[in-house]
Amino acid sequence: VKICTMSLTDRQQAVLNHLRQHVAKHGRPPTLWEVAEAFGLASPTGVAKHLQALAEKGFIALEPGRARGIRLLGPNPQAGGMVLPILGRVAAGAPIGAAGELGESLLVDARLFKRSPDYLLRVRGHSMRDDGIFDGDLVAVQRADTADSGATVVARLGEEITIKRLKRTARKLLLLPRNPDFAPIEVHGDVDFAIEGIYCGLIRGE
Repeated sequence: VKICTMSLTDRQQAVLNHLRQHVAKHGRPPTLWEVAEAFGLASPTGVAKHLQALAEKGFIALEPGRARGIRLLGPNPQAGGMVLPILGRVAAGAPIGAAGELGESLLVDARLFKRSPDYLLRVRGHSMRDDGIFDGDLVAVQRADTADSGATVVARLGEEITIKRLKRTARKLLLLPRNPDFAPIEVHGDVDFAIEGIYCGLIRGE
């Protein structure tokens, strides 16, 4: 499956979402005026700029001279595709700080994942190497605040984010690396700890 990386502004993402929703509901793309009206604009000029940007990034094709000359390209919701935001980075090693919004998105095939992910995080470090998760990979994450023992999770320790395998025992809560060069992290009761999500799969880094 070919994965295309595209950086979209918030407004470009909103326009793309509107195009997909309109096609799904009406079976045809909207006109420029219909898109402008949907976003409360008095003129389609601004919309045209966003559409041109989406075309240059490979999400749509524009057909000049046609009232509804917008054609969706690549994976789409009906064909198993989704656009996932890249929210930041996650440590596969020592925790490295809270993930922040990067303003980037990735168009992926949803069929790559057993679970339906909500977002992506860029991996930094090597502690999950033996599970095939390497530095530079993008991990797909489904939002969750609980997980079974043995699951690979994205967890927050204070203001820091890490990806590890969760292990619960009668007395301990551990975050286990998958590389013998790294030590397990024991989560003590006085630490601000939360599970942020469950690992769904990955997209190999370039």
